[in-house]
Amino acid sequence: MELIFCAILTFSLSTMDQTLTPPIAKIIPHKTTVHGGEQIDNYFWLRDRDNPEVIEYIEAENKYTEAMMKNTEELQETLYNEMKGRIKETDVSAPVKIDNYYYYNRTEKDKQYEIHCRKKGSLDVQEEIILDENALAEGHGYFSIGVFEVSPDHRLLAYSTDTEGSEKYTIYVRDLTSGEMLKDVIPNTSYSLEWANDDKTFFYSILDDAMRPYKVFRHVLGTDPKNDKMVYHEEDEAFYVDVDKSKSKDYIFVTLGSNTTTEVHYLSADNPTEALKLIHPRQHDMEYYVEHQGDNFFIVTNDNAKNFKLVKAPVSNPSKENWVDVIPHSDSVRIDSVEAFKNYLAVYERENGLKKIHIMNMAKNETHYVDFPEPTYSYWGSDNPNYDTNVLRFGYTSLVTPNSIFDYNMDTKERELKKQYEIPSGYDPSLYQSERIFAKASDGTSIPISLVYKKGIVRKGKNPLLLYGYGSYGISTEPEFSISRLSLLDRGFIYAIAHVRGGEEMGRYWYEQGKLLNKRNTFTDFIACAEYLIAEKYTSSDKLAINGGSAGGLLMGAVMNMRPNLFDVVVADVPFVDVINTMLDPTLPLTVTEYEEWGDPNDKQYYDYMMSYSPYDNVIAKDYPNILVTTSLNDPRVNYWEPTKWVAKLRALKTDKNLLLLKTNMGAGHGGASGRYDYLKEVAFKFAFILNIISGEG
Repeated sequence: MELIFCAILTFSLSTMDQTLTPPIAKIIPHKTTVHGGEQIDNYFWLRDRDNPEVIEYIEAENKYTEAMMKNTEELQETLYNEMKGRIKETDVSAPVKIDNYYYYNRTEKDKQYEIHCRKKGSLDVQEEIILDENALAEGHGYFSIGVFEVSPDHRLLAYSTDTEGSEKYTIYVRDLTSGEMLKDVIPNTSYSLEWANDDKTFFYSILDDAMRPYKVFRHVLGTDPKNDKMVYHEEDEAFYVDVDKSKSKDYIFVTLGSNTTTEVHYLSADNPTEALKLIHPRQHDMEYYVEHQGDNFFIVTNDNAKNFKLVKAPVSNPSKENWVDVIPHSDSVRIDSVEAFKNYLAVYERENGLKKIHIMNMAKNETHYVDFPEPTYSYWGSDNPNYDTNVLRFGYTSLVTPNSIFDYNMDTKERELKKQYEIPSGYDPSLYQSERIFAKASDGTSIPISLVYKKGIVRKGKNPLLLYGYGSYGISTEPEFSISRLSLLDRGFIYAIAHVRGGEEMGRYWYEQGKLLNKRNTFTDFIACAEYLIAEKYTSSDKLAINGGSAGGLLMGAVMNMRPNLFDVVVADVPFVDVINTMLDPTLPLTVTEYEEWGDPNDKQYYDYMMSYSPYDNVIAKDYPNILVTTSLNDPRVNYWEPTKWVAKLRALKTDKNLLLLKTNMGAGHGGASGRYDYLKEVAFKFAFILNIISGEG
């Protein structure tokens, strides 16, 4: 196969050379028949990563991107140093006390990864390092920890690592008393592992060829993993398996889940060899999630409750006919999850797009809500491993408030700030302002937009603005603080989040109106937000940049095809853009499990609908904005060839002279660089691309 591309050898690198010829991928038509019609993919050959010409083409794209961004190198370095100056390089997390040990993580200056530590009895005693990620990452361009679980007696640590970005993890076990590594090594595992209470048995899940966690095994230390007993095998390709343990330490849960349906099995953590018991058999479009407290299981479910409700059932007989409502369904309040303590429940809810914590004192039959000081904010459940406590730890943030860790007394309602992440270079929140506004979608629906900017911004339609969107899987985009974003805000940018349908900010209905045959709402909502921001003179089309990743990259590709003149800059990270080809290939990771999100294109109704918005399939000869696309060669979620093919097709068809750059990380996965410094360099690169075009910096 002959590959046609232009060698990048002899040109000036002092300025961004718009006349430089980019790599051009050879067209090799690949024909398939779908629903009686012929579908042609001219760049199908780029899927073959074992073909050296494919790698050669990708590397040529990287060289072209490097050359075209050469004039921004000083700006990239400036941005990187700004961001680096905002992190406390040598820092320590808020310790968590478990039994007689205090566990915490810390970082050291110039080291990419965390160091996991503990102290016994008191914070004043000598530190014990139980795992140094930097030592494990040595010699690897990528490093990630999957599971990290200390045995109940605190003597052993089971952890897993991935050094490619493939999300295939290998489990190791370390004796924390002697420091020795045990011979128990288990490859091809997923993100779940839980110890039984005997301190020698643990449960874990492994992956099938499509990267689906599909089997659960029980391992006994000192035995050959090849002889491990299989506890559960999920044969339905739409379902994942996950292993969890109750906060009470009484039960091991095996949860099976598709995008719309779950099923939970359990066994006693004191008797790891007993057979799994079923709580309720899977029921299409019904989800339920289980926690344990005393004599009851507490269950969050959407059974006849679109926004979910909280029920309880006796441990002695938890089948569905014994479920009793604790918090009934509400059309206005979405129940996200519950944490069960010995005498309390912390119920995580969402109302009118804002997250709430509902505290239930079960002993006194009293309830209240945690107060939050800002009109728009977010929280997350932090480390709460202890069952018998009246203290709830949670993280708190907003668009102007740095991440903070609080301990909240569920009796007195008092909170104690345990840690707020410092910004060494200085930060004054009073200089910034956040707000929440609403755009009208084409069907009249009000779409929330979260905004943050530096005070003093004047709305005359001249402000540069970065609009972010996601809108899939019911994942809500939270108004969170970002140290890197300050580099844009301090340069006069407005940052906006479009809370489009497909997320779950406004409840389950919000999600359902942005999936399957309603998916185009996600795209038209985002366009409506952009139009509103322009109409209200926050910005203008020639000052508007947009960004999204993964399914948010699909959003970028779709709106760019629909309204290319509305945006000046598009940054699409690891974008899911080859929708039809991917969803027609059940051998790929995630495909079968994703039918409930996008639809099955083997059904012509879904095929036609997906074809109407699939970014790759809708590229035509016309002008497009300036575009930066990022991907990773080892990405198991969105394969590298999707963005690579998309860029190749855009290069061949677009009629403008705007920038189109593809940046491929040759040694990482879906999340990009794994080290904290390398990650900041990636952000600085993207910001430099935006600033160079919109503000002329660089």
